[in-house]
Amino acid sequence: MPSSITNKRIRKSPASRRTEIVAAASVVALAEGLERITLRRIADELAVRPGLISHYFPVVEDLVAEAFGNAAGSELDELLPADPADAAAPTRRLARFLERTAGEAYDDVSRLWLNARHLSRYRPTLRERVAVQEDTWRERLVGVVRDGVAAGEFRAEDPVAAAIQILVVLDGLGMLVNGSSTDHDPPEIARLPMTTAERVLGLPVGALSAAASD
Repeated sequence: MPSSITNKRIRKSPASRRTEIVAAASVVALAEGLERITLRRIADELAVRPGLISHYFPVVEDLVAEAFGNAAGSELDELLPADPADAAAPTRRLARFLERTAGEAYDDVSRLWLNARHLSRYRPTLRERVAVQEDTWRERLVGVVRDGVAAGEFRAEDPVAAAIQILVVLDGLGMLVNGSSTDHDPPEIARLPMTTAERVLGLPVGALSAAASD
């Protein structure tokens, strides 16, 4: 006997639909690059009509910027949570952050940053979003450094300068992600962010590596 209950398509709220679109665009950005984000491509990913995507993002550049911001922001929240659930000591939080950014899992994010900074020369909306994320990453790391200084774990007269030095090294290594294999590079290269952090924060050599493995 056929059911008397009619199957109805669930209509998503505007906020949920917009979040879904940005999430799909973020996946494309990480896997293939920001240039691959088009209204039709994201519509295909979600099995909807392009008109639905353009309803929320009439200008594709806005979607590109949102995708980058979402991907970069989500990665930062994973690498260095603003409010860590485990309330780990600053040294351990910093060590975990640097260890994770040195792994292959971070390569896609490194490529995304390279991609975004290149495209932002020609795309003002994306340029603004890149600047916002740069500020957010810097402020998050500065917060950890300040926490470490307050706890007596770090020694840094200028926490902002210390954080910037660490980020500059991370960015520099990130530029190598599209190059040839680094399997034969000296171990010191991979450890450069940690050794830099140890130096600018007055930590003993190897302190961050030990904290990361605790």
